Amino acid sequence: MRPVDLAREHGLSAQAIRNYDDAGIFPPTERTEAGYRYYTPLHGHALRAFLTLRRGHGHRRATEIMRAVNRNDTESAYRLIDATHVAVLTERDTRTEVATVLGGLTATGPAPVPGRPLTVGELARKLGVHAATLRAWESQGILRPERDRATGYRMYGAESVHDAEIARQLRRGGYPLRQVARFLASLRDAGGADALSRFLDSWQVRLAERSRDLLAGAGKLDAYLSLLDSAASSDTAAPPRSR
Repeated sequence: MRPVDLAREHGLSAQAIRNYDDAGIFPPTERTEAGYRYYTPLHGHALRAFLTLRRGHGHRRATEIMRAVNRNDTESAYRLIDATHVAVLTERDTRTEVATVLGGLTATGPAPVPGRPLTVGELARKLGVHAATLRAWESQGILRPERDRATGYRMYGAESVHDAEIARQLRRGGYPLRQVARFLASLRDAGGADALSRFLDSWQVRLAERSRDLLAGAGKLDAYLSLLDSAASSDTAAPPRSR
């Protein structure tokens, strides 16, 4: 099978197939007498495994998994797969924690700050972050502190402290600043509960979709490993492949 044929079968370009070959995603490729690459059904299975793995693991890790498998280093491949599952489990736990914390924060609204508003240093200590972090959040529109008229220093009242606590939880969940800013803007516009519910629901859907993608990738990879086992067993010179 020519690169263009394999590419057409999967809706890719012939150059993409060559790039995947050079990246080690395929097993060793045969060449014709004229020097052209020639692909077998085994390469098609490798490509299907990679494309499915990529949905759950991302391009880079899926590539690393396929490289490890193709050099008969299944131990490294399994470690890479396990690392993704650990990351997803950690994010799932974080989502639960964020739901608990944000649910309390938005349900009660901004809690009164005893005494005067907090300075940037005081709020940083309260949240366990650096003062520079709070300034970065302000530059992204996440926080909107007032300024002391006499000194010009930032002053964080109940609403700013409330927003900062939400931002801290979202950042712990791995969300970039621009998404945190959009969420807080939606939360303010919607009055709290509706925006929070939509946010948590979409996060849960994304986690569920990724878990299904990981399951699908595992199935395709297992089928590919079985084919490699069969190929190895038919070649007495090839070392046995661990599973």
